[in-house]
Amino acid sequence: MKKVNLAIIYYSAYGTNYQLAKWAEEGALAANAEVRILKVDELIPQEVIDKDDGMKKNAENTKNVPIASSKDLEWADAIIFSVPTRFGNLASQMKNFIDKQGGLWAQGKLVNKVVSAMSSAQNPHGGQEATIKALYTSMMHWGAIIVPPGYSHESIFKAGGNPYGTSVSVNQEGQMVEDVEDAVKFQAKRTVEVASRIKNG
Repeated sequence: MKKVNLAIIYYSAYGTNYQLAKWAEEGALAANAEVRILKVDELIPQEVIDKDDGMKKNAENTKNVPIASSKDLEWADAIIFSVPTRFGNLASQMKNFIDKQGGLWAQGKLVNKVVSAMSSAQNPHGGQEATIKALYTSMMHWGAIIVPPGYSHESIFKAGGNPYGTSVSVNQEGQMVEDVEDAVKFQAKRTVEVASRIKNG
C-alpha cells in the first residue's frame, strides 16, 4: 500500500495555527503518512513584525519552516490547511497563496486532492466556521475532495463541536481556550485514511 503524501499548509501570526499544524503532523505520522509542514508567505512588513513581541517570537520560532509552493501541492495527495480568521474570512496570506495556484488549476492538477481545514479566532464566534467554509469554496473550484471531521469522533465534541474542521479560540494571553489537540490529530488521521482509500483504490 502506497503512503499518502500530506502537505500541512498554515499561516500563523502568533503561533496558534503553527501548533495546530504540528498536532496534525503527529496525527498524520501515526496514520503512516509522509508529511510536510509548510507556511505561506508573510505579507506583514518586517518593521511591523519587529515592533510586536508576539509576532517577532513566532517568526523566530518558525524561521526554518519551508515556504509552501505549487510543487508541494503537486506532490501532495492530501492537504490540511490551518488559518486564522480575519473579519470572518481567510487571512490574506493564505488567500494570496491560494490565488497563486491558477496555473495548477488550469492544468487540472488540483482535481481530487483530499482537503481538510482548521481555523482560529480570538472569540468562540469570531468567524472560525465562516473561514473554513470560505476555504472550502475555493476547494470546490479546484475539484478537491473535502473531508470535514463531522461528528465522527468523541474528540470533536470535546473540542467544541465544529463539524467543518477543528477550530479554537485564543485568549488575550495568546493561550488556546478549548482542548483541541485530540480533535486535530483525529482530523489529520481521518484525512489520511480517506486519501489512502483514494490513492490505493
